[in-house]
Amino acid sequence: MTQEHRTTQGVQQTIRNLIEAGTSFDVAQLDVIYHKDLQVLMIDEKGEKMMADKDAFKNLFKAKKEQGESPLNTWAEFNHIETNGNKGHVIVTRKVNLTGEERKLVLSIDLVWEANRWQVTREVIFSRPLDKLVEVN
Repeated sequence: MTQEHRTTQGVQQTIRNLIEAGTSFDVAQLDVIYHKDLQVLMIDEKGEKMMADKDAFKNLFKAKKEQGESPLNTWAEFNHIETNGNKGHVIVTRKVNLTGEERKLVLSIDLVWEANRWQVTREVIFSRPLDKLVEVN
């Protein structure tokens, strides 16, 4: 990749590639996009947490593929994209069935430019039911 890929457009394309790989259970492509030190934190509306590293998160998609599940929803709304040197950050809203139920996910994704490509280092995923608005106390 060239210097032009180190832009917000390059970051957005990496996330589009991530969505395509994840929704089609392409574990080999996920291995390229995810950094070796990937950390994933998923939080649901009850405050329950699930944490995963690269291997554990890839295994989630591998299991879906092995079970013959249908591809996931590719819908995505990019809320924010930025780059600062070799760091990128994206906030994207998704509607996807990642854990057995179609849910609205808001993802905060950190990336690093390393090995001449953008790689995802962290995903913080806020998961909510599609039919539930965020409650304000």
